[in-house]
Amino acid sequence: MAAFRTGARTSPASPPVLAIALALLAVEAASFRPLRAAEVEDVQRLFWAGRYAECAAAASRAIDEGSLGESWHLLRIRSLLELGDERAALEALDSGLRRYSTTIRLRWLGRRVCIAADLPDRAGEMLREIEALVRSAPWRYRDRDNRLIVGRLLLELGADARQVLEQVYDPIKKEHPDFVEAYVASGDLALEKQDFGVAAQEFERAAKIAPDDPDILYRLARAWAEGDAARSEENLRRAVERNPSHADSLLHLVDAAIDRESFDEAEGLIDRVLRIQPRRPEAHAYRAVLAHLRGDYAAEAKHRAAALAGWSPLPVVDSLIGRKLSQNYRFAEGAAYQRRALEIDPDHLPAKMQLCQDLLRLGRDEEGWRLVAEVYEIDGYSVVAHNLNVLKDHLAAFRTLSADGLLVRMDPREADIYGKRVLDLLARARTALCARYDVRIDAPVAVEIYPEQKDFAIRTFGLPGGAGFLGVCFGGVITANSPASQGESPSNWEAVLWHEFCHAVTLHKTRNRMPRWLSEGISVHEEKLADGSWGQSMTPQYLELIAESGITPVSRLSSSFLRPASPLHLQFAYYQSSLVVEFLVERHGLEALKHILSDLAGGASIDEALARRVGSLDELDGQAEEYIRARAAELASKADWSRPESIGSLTPEALAAWNTEHPRSFWGLQAEALRLVARKEWKAAKQPLETFLRLVPEYAGPENAYEMLALVHRSLGEKDAERAVLRRLAELSSGGVAPRLRLMDLCLEAKDSEGLAFAARSLLAVNPLIQAPHRGLAQALEDLGRSSEAIPCYRALLAMDPVDPSGLHFRLARALRSEGKLAEARRHVLASLEEAPRYRDAHRELLAIVREMEEPSTAAELEEPAPQEVRR
Repeated sequence: MAAFRTGARTSPASPPVLAIALALLAVEAASFRPLRAAEVEDVQRLFWAGRYAECAAAASRAIDEGSLGESWHLLRIRSLLELGDERAALEALDSGLRRYSTTIRLRWLGRRVCIAADLPDRAGEMLREIEALVRSAPWRYRDRDNRLIVGRLLLELGADARQVLEQVYDPIKKEHPDFVEAYVASGDLALEKQDFGVAAQEFERAAKIAPDDPDILYRLARAWAEGDAARSEENLRRAVERNPSHADSLLHLVDAAIDRESFDEAEGLIDRVLRIQPRRPEAHAYRAVLAHLRGDYAAEAKHRAAALAGWSPLPVVDSLIGRKLSQNYRFAEGAAYQRRALEIDPDHLPAKMQLCQDLLRLGRDEEGWRLVAEVYEIDGYSVVAHNLNVLKDHLAAFRTLSADGLLVRMDPREADIYGKRVLDLLARARTALCARYDVRIDAPVAVEIYPEQKDFAIRTFGLPGGAGFLGVCFGGVITANSPASQGESPSNWEAVLWHEFCHAVTLHKTRNRMPRWLSEGISVHEEKLADGSWGQSMTPQYLELIAESGITPVSRLSSSFLRPASPLHLQFAYYQSSLVVEFLVERHGLEALKHILSDLAGGASIDEALARRVGSLDELDGQAEEYIRARAAELASKADWSRPESIGSLTPEALAAWNTEHPRSFWGLQAEALRLVARKEWKAAKQPLETFLRLVPEYAGPENAYEMLALVHRSLGEKDAERAVLRRLAELSSGGVAPRLRLMDLCLEAKDSEGLAFAARSLLAVNPLIQAPHRGLAQALEDLGRSSEAIPCYRALLAMDPVDPSGLHFRLARALRSEGKLAEARRHVLASLEEAPRYRDAHRELLAIVREMEEPSTAAELEEPAPQEVRR
């Protein structure tokens, strides 16, 4: 497809015209449509193969020899457009219109020709001529090709999309199930509305009918791009195989290469496009994007000018540049480009839609939500606008908590339960990380925590999906999944928020100008520094991955996040990035890392910043690989990592024989322990588990020795040993609800208050939405004589529909009185008595509170202000 398919929208069609057109389309199609000659199909294959010059020449010969039918003219014009020869395409259009004066198919394609030739007035005239022709002689356009054109016209004139789909496209597909263009039209409509699932279904049907058409494969790639990257890439590969000159597919590959930060690859693909279509605006627009990302702003302006040269102002150029900058986290710059696009065409919906998302990610909520409503009012079938509009209503019910430099938006119940803990954690992160990286963030950082994963996905990506993402930072705005959205095995929310707030700090320091690997590497590195159980460590699985796939060079590391081969590969990309950062800090110091970030903020590329401070990127590739392999070797030296084939299906005798020959085999010892535990041979399981633990004491991943050994100790009644093992597991691993619950029970039974406090806090970091850790921590603090610290626990428990509200109100009142907060203490003790009027301890507490309030020294009681709450 050539150049741009869209022009300025005309005003909606008048009701009489729509009525005439829809009446026409409701009529059963006539059967006089002439069949295509075999020669047309042969020439069509030339077009599909990208042999555009040959296709145009063949079509011209057929026309000159007197072959009948619009198809020859359509093929010639389309080929000339693909060759970038707009003048010849315009001449071919005029020739066709002289021969077929009442055609609407040629006029519909002619509109594209006029836009490509920078004749916007004539492009509008084409639409008006189609409308007039359909109105004057509707009977002439009852065949399927022309009905399809009328459907597209109606959409362009502002008709209701659902009406067109149900009254035009669907009947054509029903009457002509092998008519590929009907499925393409339906898919195009779904793509426009960002309903990618429906679009993929329609294009899959079209591909079955016309498997050699690269246009359809390209459309399939676009439809799958949001939900299935592998399928998207496969369809792009097939499209380019069939047509190496397919400019749309090549531009899509440019887009993907920029996302991978493979800028040289993107430049090469742009060169290929420009050799085919030298004036293709998108190609020059992508060059402007690359120049911006490299910090060459003069070249950015030059390439933008080239994209617009020879055209009437095109909103799509600025909209494309802005979209790609936003996808690379340059939201402010992206928003500025969308505003430029809207200055050219205030009704350009893609720019409005992107701008509203940019504004929401920049924390400019008022303008962002206003634009969402505006887009939804114009296009009620836009999936993203609809999703965001619904989300706005959900957000209206959230509660906003604020502290110095922080705004936290949460579900009201969750805010009551652990909102203060969120604020406290973020305040610690803000203090520690801003000081560490010499950053001052003046505007509040907004953190939104979603109890529904779909709401998180819509706020973050505009569409449902995004499974596996725990949190995302845009800079001054962070979105995160609540533990409530993660089922029975939630991740450590404290680690997630620390990680994301570190992004907020480094993105602020670099003005959002940092490669993905560096951003993620610093955040994972800082997790580990903040808490030894957070972050990542070298694992047996990573050893195997390194042996099988090697280590990705730093220069290509960002691409590992975009299209990972598996979830394990993605996790390793995070870990490898953190090791590169660890290497930089160990070898060159934290100051060098901070200088790199400052250089990036000043517009330097990562290559330039590294060369200035620590050496070239090529040098870093080699040094980082050596460092990572040394770290892997540390783990590899501790055990034998060979394993027998089909280890899970070995007989007990065969496994025992293997372990005899390989007494330090990690996989053999693990398999033997798993078998013995499954058979409840508790005493026998001890020996391989203890050996397993001595070999690799830091391993706390899947099927680790700690959990199995804890079960063995529990089954043998060895509670002290079980408690010690579970404590060590909690120190090593950031997740896991069941082991922490068991550790709390053991500490409570052993009257180990310090251990109970540790276990409860550890569990609160994983799932604060269950009562046990709040109750356990409150009990531990009371036993340790620190009852005032238990106040947040009691508040949380009261928000969780407790069995004994009277007792909780009483304990909270007592803790508040110890802090001198007498007025609030009195309210809670009265609440306790309201629940249980004969509660004698509560009566005594009330008398004590009243006596203290009557003393002169407490008459003017000053209570510590709670975190400010702003209800939306």
